[in-house]
Amino acid sequence: MLQFGTELLGGERMRIGIYGGTFDPVHLGHLILAETVRESLSLDEVRFVPAFVNPHKQGRPVTPPKLRLEMLRFALVGNAGLRLSEIEIKRKGPSYTYETLEAITAEHPEAELFLVVGADSLDDFPKWRKPERILELATLVAVNRGREDPVIPPTVDQERVLLTSMPAIDISASEIRKRTQDGQSIRYLTPRAVELFIQANQLYLEPETEAP
Repeated sequence: MLQFGTELLGGERMRIGIYGGTFDPVHLGHLILAETVRESLSLDEVRFVPAFVNPHKQGRPVTPPKLRLEMLRFALVGNAGLRLSEIEIKRKGPSYTYETLEAITAEHPEAELFLVVGADSLDDFPKWRKPERILELATLVAVNRGREDPVIPPTVDQERVLLTSMPAIDISASEIRKRTQDGQSIRYLTPRAVELFIQANQLYLEPETEAP
């Protein structure tokens, strides 16, 4: 479909999914979640937005942004509906979602934004920085990853939240890091190119420790 700016032929608004996280490393669960949401909500694209510093997951050393970006580039090859955004990496500092959404809105004022999160993030969402502003800028898409049914907190505007689900795939970045450290296979947990990149750069071989 031909696109001009943020409007599609026929006057439809472009629908953009925003999927943030540390992605350390990106794995098949991330990709399946993004593709499931893209298809189920008829999104034009889902943008992976790796955090420079994730304010919700501080406490352990994180792989440098340059390497996490490279893994994402490998992972997204071949799917035009999944794209990489470096907006938070370039901004540096703690990556607050409302700031990212404001920047994307300024860039694409006519687009309709959908913020993609795991359903397990709903409980903590009211504690995020400026959650009301987030819901002004985007519809919150909470994805049930095969665990307990999600519950929308009473303080969150129900009309600004969509609940959807994906196949139950129990893969986590922490599991991949631990298996790599222990010398175990990570085949079929992450794209082959990402697996080879991890091996070539000797990532995740040191035990994880709390950041000072």
